[in-house]
Amino acid sequence: MTQSQRSPIIPPENEETRIRKPRPSLGKKNNQTEETRIMRGTPPATESTQIRKTPPPATESTQIRQTPPPATESTQIRKTPPPATESTQIRQTPPPRPPRPTNLTKSTPPVHSLAPGQPTLERIINFANESGYSDIHLGVGEVPRVRDRGEMVLTDFPVTDKDTFMSWLSEVLIQEEIDRFEDTLEFDGATQYPFARVRINVFETLTGSAMVMRLIPLKILTLEQLKLPEVFKSISDAHKGLVLVTGPTGSGKSTTMAAMVDYINKNHAKHIITIEDPVEFVHRSRKSLIKQREVGMHTKKFDNALKAALREDPDIILIGEMRDKETVNTALKAAQTGHLVMGTLHTNSAVKTLERILSLYSAEEQDAMRTALSESIVSIISQGLCRTTDGKRAAYHDILINTETIKDYIRQSKYDEIVELMKDGEFDGMVTTNKALFNLYQQGRITEETALERSPTPNEMAQWLRGRV
Repeated sequence: MTQSQRSPIIPPENEETRIRKPRPSLGKKNNQTEETRIMRGTPPATESTQIRKTPPPATESTQIRQTPPPATESTQIRKTPPPATESTQIRQTPPPRPPRPTNLTKSTPPVHSLAPGQPTLERIINFANESGYSDIHLGVGEVPRVRDRGEMVLTDFPVTDKDTFMSWLSEVLIQEEIDRFEDTLEFDGATQYPFARVRINVFETLTGSAMVMRLIPLKILTLEQLKLPEVFKSISDAHKGLVLVTGPTGSGKSTTMAAMVDYINKNHAKHIITIEDPVEFVHRSRKSLIKQREVGMHTKKFDNALKAALREDPDIILIGEMRDKETVNTALKAAQTGHLVMGTLHTNSAVKTLERILSLYSAEEQDAMRTALSESIVSIISQGLCRTTDGKRAAYHDILINTETIKDYIRQSKYDEIVELMKDGEFDGMVTTNKALFNLYQQGRITEETALERSPTPNEMAQWLRGRV
């Protein structure tokens, strides 16, 4: 065979010629393998060819690299979180909390019941009210006692146990107040029965919890029923200034102030605001409009209520107690701006009241305070109670009326001269404690021993009594 008869030599196909060679029809051989398709058609797609050429039909890999086509099952699997399994639930959603231990949860408060033979608290209060007792003393491990005209008296009730005491608390306090007492170990409050109002103080002691209750009559006694001096009406008629009722605990200060407010309520058209801790005597508006506020219930802080009262268009502001320097400052400001301010202090005489107020201030401030007091004070009434011959109690007073001479003495700190002027100031309504006690002795209402016992200057009282005898 000659060279011309030989078959033409076909150069082997390289990658370039394979790319340029037209793609064979897919209809000739349906059973072609992947290898023949690659040899006669396009080579396997690579990353470079995919970038240079028109993208082939999307595959799983191209869906990841290119703009997402319509979602397929595979893309949904990658884009949408798989169904939660037990392990993913643990990672994604915290498991439900186990129930807290019962000792940490706020459970229903325990219900305390009276021990057999124990009376209810209402029965004890009713007994004390009908017997005319002023105070009730209760405590765990103690027999209930009462105060009869100043003296402590045992009752026939059995010894108080813990459950009985807590049951009594639940009669007069709500659970929130009981919780407050258990947190702070002290509680002040008040409650009311159809027959009496009761001021409550609960406290903790070495032997257990204890409670003292002061019985306050619902009916307010008048100045005449209390047999108070006539000058009390003149003091209550004042339009502005500072009126102080002082005396030791249990001396009847609240009763006297309630009688003075009741007198104003019946005779003057005034706006009266009281700030008390707690509210004791409850007044009903008559000729005057009376608004009573209790610290802790109607206001959070005593000082805030006193300052706010100045913006509440009052004529008279009654302060439960002149507690501190800030209270005195606010009270003096109110008295100097046209209001009548009534307050209490725990002092035993009118002159000692002046000294007590001034002691709240530094030496540099006292001169200015003496001037402010001399211009603001209407009267200082110091009160005490003593047992009478008929088994009741009578009030005696140390009364200072702020005359022009008294004002000068206050500015100059001439306290001894003030006392001497009070002895001779009966025309203005002034009286000293000794003179008041001696008057009660002359009336036959107290004994000589009682007069000497209550006298602040027993030597002077003894001279008066010897002169009388």
